[in-house]
Amino acid sequence: MILFPDTAGERLDAYLARSVPELSRSGAQKLLEEGNVTLNGKKAKKNDRLNPGDEISVEIPEPKKVDIAAKEIPLEIVYEDEDVLVINKPKGLVVHPAAGHQEDTLVNGLLFAKAGELSGINGELRPGIVHRIDKDTSGLLAVAKNDLAHTVLASQLKDHSMARTYEAIVCGNLKEDGGTVDAPIGRHPTDRKKMCVTARNSKAAVTHWEVVTRYRGYTHIRCRLETGRTHQIRVHMAHIGHPILGDTVYGRKKPELGQDSQCLHAGTLCFAHPRDGHLVIVHADLPEYFQQVLQKLNKMG
Repeated sequence: MILFPDTAGERLDAYLARSVPELSRSGAQKLLEEGNVTLNGKKAKKNDRLNPGDEISVEIPEPKKVDIAAKEIPLEIVYEDEDVLVINKPKGLVVHPAAGHQEDTLVNGLLFAKAGELSGINGELRPGIVHRIDKDTSGLLAVAKNDLAHTVLASQLKDHSMARTYEAIVCGNLKEDGGTVDAPIGRHPTDRKKMCVTARNSKAAVTHWEVVTRYRGYTHIRCRLETGRTHQIRVHMAHIGHPILGDTVYGRKKPELGQDSQCLHAGTLCFAHPRDGHLVIVHADLPEYFQQVLQKLNKMG
């Protein structure tokens, strides 16, 4: 892949992340570190500054073959065609293999159900995975079945044209009927497993929310993501003083109403089909755990 920048002064890693849909900033930096990028014929560094007329050569290596076990795991596929499938992920299922979860992830299930039908752009550990949702968040996840679909869907994620709507129950009563949280999110300065609202080493993050129903001490809301930062809705709602029910990481430390993990569901996914651009809208009803909480809240009055 040959690229010719038309602006001056931009860092090379930032330019690559902006110009190549399947690359994140960290992915671009990894390519640079591994020597897969040249600038005007010489090995490039991530902090090289660009000028108009520069020639950038990028080689994205084929994904490595690794031994990830295919395992029969029940997967609820709610939409599928030759390019894309959408899964309604249950709460508690990890998306891809990591420490502590090597054979019981959504990827293991995909390799069993769809062997040979998944894109390879996102590497050997995440075949087909375009985006992810937290282990304890339920709901819709798009999976690419080929590299064309992966590239187009990744581009939609990057330019925010893929619409993702979530349902959540938050602690407390929101005064307004709707609003927007526009606050940058970055890694927590002392707890590397957490994210936080911060101006330091952060990325822009925007969450739009609206009230669905108010209850005594809690509010059922619907959130639309404009960006897709790690733990975004959880961090943003905690930031405005209304953490998600059951989120003992960012909110109240003790379980409430029988919930010891966040009450958050990715209910609607909308994207332009990667092959012909027609609009695909997929909806997943509220799962049983969410409905049980709403029943408890209704009884509370």
